[in-house]
Amino acid sequence: MNKAQPAHRRNLSDVQIKALAARIDRPIVLVGMMGVGKTSIGKRLAQKLGVPFFDADEEIVEAAQMSITEIFDQYGEDYFRDGERRVIARLLEEPHSVIATGGGAFVQDDTRAEILEKGIAVWLDCEVDTLVERVSRNKKRPLLRGGNVREKITSMKTEREPSYAKASIRVTSDTGPHGETVDRILEALNSCL
Repeated sequence: MNKAQPAHRRNLSDVQIKALAARIDRPIVLVGMMGVGKTSIGKRLAQKLGVPFFDADEEIVEAAQMSITEIFDQYGEDYFRDGERRVIARLLEEPHSVIATGGGAFVQDDTRAEILEKGIAVWLDCEVDTLVERVSRNKKRPLLRGGNVREKITSMKTEREPSYAKASIRVTSDTGPHGETVDRILEALNSCL
């Protein structure tokens, strides 16, 4: 069921993108590991489609009036995941949008079921080396505190991939410009909708 990106690339024209946007009747939900580029790619994708963009983590921070690290520290991961599920459920009510989720959201059974039912899940995948380089720049990731970042990312990616693989579409986010990844997402959406 998981549709991989086309082997050959052919960018969609503005007219084709506009026609695609008119066919999309559910939110596009970007899932995948932390550091894969869901937020920056999501913003560009939303702009191309002419729809609003929502970052689930930013929405959680706004709703809780505290950082994700503070939520983890004060209340634990289970509390965070429950709030995350409720925020994503609310965001899924906006049919014409792009939503970037946190790396662990799609791994949670209830959250994943809701996304698959009400959205179009797009798994952004990339190599461990790229993830390690990207996440090493951000010290605000509670699941990466203490220990070897490469080992944690490798273990997390291996553990989470079976869940991510349930997404309708899989697109590689490599070291190239995010615009290329956006084009691959648009091509994959166009071929399956």
